[in-house]
Amino acid sequence: MCVARGCALLGAGLLAISVAGCEPDGRSSFATWLSGPEFTAPTATVQEPGDIKYFPSDEPLKLGLEHFDRGHYGVAERYLRDAVEKAPRDATAWVALAATYDRIARFDLADRAYGIAIGLAGETTQMLNNQGYSYMLRGDLVNARKKFLKAYEREPNNPTIANNLKLLNSSSRFIQRVPDPRGTAPE
Repeated sequence: MCVARGCALLGAGLLAISVAGCEPDGRSSFATWLSGPEFTAPTATVQEPGDIKYFPSDEPLKLGLEHFDRGHYGVAERYLRDAVEKAPRDATAWVALAATYDRIARFDLADRAYGIAIGLAGETTQMLNNQGYSYMLRGDLVNARKKFLKAYEREPNNPTIANNLKLLNSSSRFIQRVPDPRGTAPE
């Protein structure tokens, strides 16, 4: 079986050379091309390991933020998860991922991502504000107020924090329950 395969390969090679054509002087056109003036030796394409420099791409972060801004939170989550996997020490990517988890109601993962971001960059005003918004989305208005007030103490002129506090205050007014006429408390 192997002998037949070897003969077939040899025959195919000879056929390829004969199909390539011959020049009037008897040389094949492939040999003429190799020795012609237009032939240049190929350059080396393999780099030594010491010469290779890796620059991580921020493309997943850019795409994640674009999709977040468009309201495509599921797609944003995939890109931002990729961003933190490629650059696990990028606090910006972790905060963006946490905010995305907030929008898809994965608060357990949001808490984890905020924790990692705080471990990397410290408890910034932006993180406090984002955590407050996260608590507000969950309906935990007490913890939301604590985070917003802590952020407001740091930056009292920040319009985003002021707006979030205003939103929180208006939210707490609208959740007042009408007393049950039977006098029973809801479960």
